[in-house]
Amino acid sequence: MSALSLVWITGASTGIGAALVHAFDEGNYRVVLSARRQDQLEAVRNACHHPERHVVFPLDQSDPADVEARTLVLRDTIGVPDIIVLNGGVSQRAMALDTEVAVSEHLFRVNVLANVAICKAMVPSMVARGSGHIGVVSSLVGKFGSPLRSSYSASKHALHGYFESARAEWHDKGVGITMVCPGFIRTDISLNAVTGTGERQNKMDDAQASGMSPEACALQIVEAITKRKAEVYIGGRERLAIYVHRWLPALFRVLIRRTKVT
Repeated sequence: MSALSLVWITGASTGIGAALVHAFDEGNYRVVLSARRQDQLEAVRNACHHPERHVVFPLDQSDPADVEARTLVLRDTIGVPDIIVLNGGVSQRAMALDTEVAVSEHLFRVNVLANVAICKAMVPSMVARGSGHIGVVSSLVGKFGSPLRSSYSASKHALHGYFESARAEWHDKGVGITMVCPGFIRTDISLNAVTGTGERQNKMDDAQASGMSPEACALQIVEAITKRKAEVYIGGRERLAIYVHRWLPALFRVLIRRTKVT
């Protein structure tokens, strides 16, 4: 990467996103920080070693049409990023039959359609330039299903379908894609996960609390993106589920019913 390449990180106010800001801050990057809460974004930027390099750009992913419009504003005022990390999203902790359709719609707007809107607005400029890279933060449950995460898992599966198709379309145009699949990372994702009625779970899952640190996760994401890897799995032993699901699907179906997933 050239000196002071421009990176845009969504979901940058907490957790993996905030850790990514600090990881890129340590390198030769300017960072655009996006999420809903401007005060939290300012706090993350101010805690960087080089806050003067970075720009806060609030963004609410629950409205994909507004996301597309805001992305065009970013393009025209800040510039076309060299790297976009699509990290913003919301999780779920509810049984499938207890989850209202409106909650599933919300998960798809935030986790899928907002990211599609960002790409629709920004990737044409990357293509015109002939370069760019997109890191898509999915999940291990973007590769298989898990209890209590039906609509969340479906939204992450949708990311794989969209961006694997886009990877084939954009490869010869200079735009690469890295699919990032974290497992249990020690963030507030389970606290902020929505229940079947759309309320915050407000509870830290045991598996989340004992997971990998967001800082360690961020370093692996940065390495995968800068090496332009197609896909990376990050976490602890839970990553083995990828391979059990792939090679021993019948066994996986038994294990996922019996495994503690929170």
